Amino acid sequence: MALIQCDFFSETLQLGASMNVILPQPARARYPVLYLLHGLSDDHSTWLRRTSIERYADALGLAVVMPAAHRSFYTDMARGYRYWTFISQELPALARGFFPISHRREETFVAGLSMGGYGAFKLALSFPERFAAAASLSGALDQAGAMQQDEPAWRAEMENIYGDLDQVVGSANDTMHLAAQVARSSGPKPRLYQCCGTEDFLYGHNLRFRAHALALGLDLTYEEGPGGHDWGYWDRMIQRVLAWLPMEDEAAHG
Repeated sequence: MALIQCDFFSETLQLGASMNVILPQPARARYPVLYLLHGLSDDHSTWLRRTSIERYADALGLAVVMPAAHRSFYTDMARGYRYWTFISQELPALARGFFPISHRREETFVAGLSMGGYGAFKLALSFPERFAAAASLSGALDQAGAMQQDEPAWRAEMENIYGDLDQVVGSANDTMHLAAQVARSSGPKPRLYQCCGTEDFLYGHNLRFRAHALALGLDLTYEEGPGGHDWGYWDRMIQRVLAWLPMEDEAAHG
């Protein structure tokens, strides 16, 4: 595997941005790609530092793109930067231009933990024509529950991100709403994988999203078991995610 630490200028953000990229060896024209998103307190380096993602991806011949999005909730912030436009539009175009990664939906996947689990489902449910599969590990998937928290610092941060918190539910920033839109559509629907530890503070949020997605008839694989909101759990479960990715079915087309 090759590890590229890529620093570049983002026209969307109008500032310097970073991503780490894992590329398999030997070289080929285009690799299937997993966009792997970090959590609220992390950055583009954390998956590499806290898990063995490089070793796990090597066995699959899978490229992994890990961008930095800071504490943005992968959103065009009400008082801040346009991280949703960056992560959904500019970053994939740059990554495909810089590196030999696939343009094909069948070879394009997204995953993330906590805030990144929200970002992964938000991406795949907003652009089901671009992502074949998405995985959320301990994801912050219940925006209604998140907006109801009364802790002043949390509410202030959420207001900086989303603006009027009463307007989040039912909007393009609400994964429950996006799931319903995809379920109603006649277009492609991404496969979804969701997991959460039973000791995680987001466990209840994950149960609510699971019930919602299954009621909608979406193709959701759900796993739970002992575990908290920690890297020991995520290092185990990212291996489950990689094993679940629908890569072998498409190998003949690669």
